Amino acid sequence: MQLGMIGLGRMGGNIVRRLMRDGHKTVVFDMSADAVKGLAGEGATGTGSLADFIQALDKPRVAWVMLPAGKITEQTVAELGSHFEAGDIIIDGGNSFYKDDIRRAKELAQKGIRYVDVGTSGGVWGLERGYCMMIGGEKDAVDHLDPIFKTLAPGIGTIDHTPGREKYDPRAEQGYIHAGPVGAGHFVKMIHNGIEYGMMQAYAEGFDILFHKNSDQLPEDERYTLNLPDIAEVWRRGSVVSSWLLDLTSIALAKQPGLDSFSGSVEDSGEGRWTINAAIEEAVPASVLTAALYTRFRSRETHSYAERILSAMRFGFGGHVEKKG
Repeated sequence: MQLGMIGLGRMGGNIVRRLMRDGHKTVVFDMSADAVKGLAGEGATGTGSLADFIQALDKPRVAWVMLPAGKITEQTVAELGSHFEAGDIIIDGGNSFYKDDIRRAKELAQKGIRYVDVGTSGGVWGLERGYCMMIGGEKDAVDHLDPIFKTLAPGIGTIDHTPGREKYDPRAEQGYIHAGPVGAGHFVKMIHNGIEYGMMQAYAEGFDILFHKNSDQLPEDERYTLNLPDIAEVWRRGSVVSSWLLDLTSIALAKQPGLDSFSGSVEDSGEGRWTINAAIEEAVPASVLTAALYTRFRSRETHSYAERILSAMRFGFGGHVEKKG
């Protein structure tokens, strides 16, 4: 199947590579000519402008936009929409706000253009591990794109089957779901990222307590100098708190127990705020997720070991580099 990709950054480029490894044809465009040239050298059809990109796509055209949420995505979707025709499909695989998806889909539907939102998780590891995808859109569009999603998904792998799942969509076990109408994919991914904030904060605070167990504020016989790399590693193996985030923490601590190269200033990319807003709209209490978001705000003023743990995890799963202040 052919797919066009706009945006060849950390995730867009590797999505293209994973598709090509499975025999799909790809057309690529990015403002960076070097990024386009690199993927063209690996087998993609490179294009030098959005107009050339559109021209290179077979009908019905499928274009995946993998750009930062906001103005640049808005402009790109609008430009594609001005040239695409009935039956063509535009995918937004970034972290757009789900209400923006609903609005865009209504505008594009006036021309018969189909819109699909794909909440995509996998970060810089997706090429090898695959991408967990939460998809919103009309059923016919999502079904048409199934070969793409099946290639990108992680597959069942070594994870045990969940008892009682026989009556549910088998695609979930492969690592992707059709979550619902337009916007549902990004909404589910938004909540996923809100939960991620809370999980990361729990690890960060726990390791901060371990780190300070040798404080001179404690009685001398209650002070321990604990080996945090070993603690992280043993928790990965059979513990109820094991997870990929803990894996990344263990990797970072093994390389640098003090995490001195990490700033401790932790950014938020939007989804945490949107999650809290959704909780307010629904009158659902979300005290852990709210506290985790506020901690990121505070981290930009004072930095603790807990915040360096957060920085290390963000670098591990997404390649996010935060300024050391």
